Amino acid sequence: MEENLHTKSSQTTSARFAIEGMDCQACANRIEKVLRRQQGIQTADVNFASDELQTRFDSRLLSTEDIVQIVAKTGFKATPANESSLNALAEANSGKHTGISWRLGIIWLIAIPFIIGMLGMLIGQHWMLPPMWQFILATIIQLGFAWPFYTSAIKSLQGGVANMDVLVSLGTLAIWLYSSIMLFNHQNHAHQYIYFEASVMVIAFVSLGKYLEQRTKKQSLNSMSLLLQLTPKMVRKQTELGWQEVPLSQIKTGDILQTNAGNRIAADGLVHSGEAWCDESYLTGESKPLLKQTGDKVLAGALISNGSITYQAQTLGSQTLLGDMMQALSQAQGSKAPIARLADKVSMVFVPTVVAIAVLTFLLNWWLGNGTNEAVTRGVAVLVIACPCALGLATPAAMMVGMGRSARYGVWFKDAAALERTSQVDTVVLDKTGTLTSGQPQIVAQWQAPKSKYSQQKILQLAAAVEELTTHPLALAIIQAAQKQQLPILKAFNSHSDIGQGTQAQIEGYGTIKVGNPAYCSFNIPEELKQQEIWRIASIVVVAINDKVEGVFAIADALKQDTVQAIQRLKQQHIDIYIMSGDQHSVVEYIAKQLGINHYHAEMNPRAKAEAVRQLMQQGKVVAMVGDGINDAPALAAADVSFAMYGGTDVATNTASATLMRHSVTQVADALALAHATVRVVKQNLFFAFFYNILGIPLAAIGLLSPVIAGAAMAMSSISVLLNALRLKKSGLE
Repeated sequence: MEENLHTKSSQTTSARFAIEGMDCQACANRIEKVLRRQQGIQTADVNFASDELQTRFDSRLLSTEDIVQIVAKTGFKATPANESSLNALAEANSGKHTGISWRLGIIWLIAIPFIIGMLGMLIGQHWMLPPMWQFILATIIQLGFAWPFYTSAIKSLQGGVANMDVLVSLGTLAIWLYSSIMLFNHQNHAHQYIYFEASVMVIAFVSLGKYLEQRTKKQSLNSMSLLLQLTPKMVRKQTELGWQEVPLSQIKTGDILQTNAGNRIAADGLVHSGEAWCDESYLTGESKPLLKQTGDKVLAGALISNGSITYQAQTLGSQTLLGDMMQALSQAQGSKAPIARLADKVSMVFVPTVVAIAVLTFLLNWWLGNGTNEAVTRGVAVLVIACPCALGLATPAAMMVGMGRSARYGVWFKDAAALERTSQVDTVVLDKTGTLTSGQPQIVAQWQAPKSKYSQQKILQLAAAVEELTTHPLALAIIQAAQKQQLPILKAFNSHSDIGQGTQAQIEGYGTIKVGNPAYCSFNIPEELKQQEIWRIASIVVVAINDKVEGVFAIADALKQDTVQAIQRLKQQHIDIYIMSGDQHSVVEYIAKQLGINHYHAEMNPRAKAEAVRQLMQQGKVVAMVGDGINDAPALAAADVSFAMYGGTDVATNTASATLMRHSVTQVADALALAHATVRVVKQNLFFAFFYNILGIPLAAIGLLSPVIAGAAMAMSSISVLLNALRLKKSGLE
């Protein structure tokens, strides 16, 4: 993980740590409880799914080393988040080290004879190992391979919180101890009183469940391994000896690198030569490959789908956009959503409650005359079936997958709380310039004089030749339009500009070309144009050839290509949409009508925007604000949820709940859809986790679930919660 220490004041510091050794949510609760008791700790949140601690503390009283020592006393290992641990975590999550451990292998090898006997009982063949052999094998498991359960349980109790290993330890020890006593007291008829297979199979199933749970978490939940794979291990670098393959670690800023089709960019930089199509979808959410040519910016992790380029490395490692994304995602996935507090509160009292229920189950069954054997079996089944692993994974598993998928769509949520709050949004407030529109003047309409002997393309080409000699923003719009149509730029000379009016120049074969406002070219705008709204709100640029007006351009800030579709998606999600802009009323009204938006406000200053957002919130609306500039920062801060465009002002980005990588309202629709889907899965997981325990405990208490079946069911409950969370990777966004 990347170090994320920053000072809020001279005393308060935030830090993140990787935690090793947690088995369930109760472990996370234990660490939180111990840390929060410490003087100087302001906040401490442990995410079981991501195995991460995020904390804020008074740096005058504590250091990161002190926190490491405090966590160690709870029985776990904490590693401060730094750049090397970021790569280590990603490597660990890549799935390369998910083979079955020798411990798990031996446990299941010993369990095979018990499995055979249990299967035989199902088909009426009552075969089992001799009682003494059962005792020997069960003892090897119980006093040898089950020892990690005991150590974890003891440390848990020392920390003042009981975890799932307390339940497993109590249950299996009770069965083993009871069966051992019965074996030596009833040697002639021991097979009627012993249940060694139950203790062995519970440990086997729980151990398998933990393995599958960790394997699923490493391979699927965390997106860090996927991001790490976007970075090439070897890079072609230009040296004095020519092009050479070198490790990425040897690359320095300023080096010239080469990437061909099928390979990935190693650093953020500028194209030095060549051209290629780059797929940046994992970084920005832009699905279409982009053509990169000399001078264009390339991003680390982008895939070259066609072509070949050389580029100069400008930023490396954690300083690249990919590195920034890894840091942001790591921090966000390690955070805790408010909805997770419910599971935390339940887990804190769950284990002691279950132990009490198990004891009561034993006493009632014994008192009702069901026999000691049956009373012990049912009490143990209650202990085993109630392990709260699924409850602890319900929220963080879904949140991790949801935020990982959001990042792939180019939406970087600040934390899990922001994602949860986004799911509640019912009103979106949009800035106009740079959000709905491109923020740059474009030709939005063109008029050609009647009986003109020049085509529209020729008029544009001549205007571009004159405007090449100026730096006015409207001139740039004309030049870019000509370039987009791939029109050759003609050579102009004898240029003369009248500031605020226009420019004229000579072009061989055409004479004098004047490009400027209507007064500069002695042009009266026809009534037919005045009646069209686009011509009333746009800037008018006239082109006259040898003092005869041949064409006119309407230049305005045009809608982005995907804005209309994005607004339709928001409406389909039943979102109320408002436009709040500082632009003049006629322009804002025109944009609102184009998009079918009924609520719009113009000529608003930053204070007015923020106040309007507060008024919407006072009406009971959950408001999301979308903007990219300093003037949007007060409204972003006032809103329930805020989306800032990446690369905008720092104050806007730092204020926002989430960052949009593509400067597109489409990503707002994506964010809302993903947030709704994620929280929906969280609620499903919590329901099934609660339902599982509520149903399982009484079934075990009345003898309908044996300890063995309870152990298998408990293991599968955690896996089912994880698999349900993984559905988010493929769920639709509509």
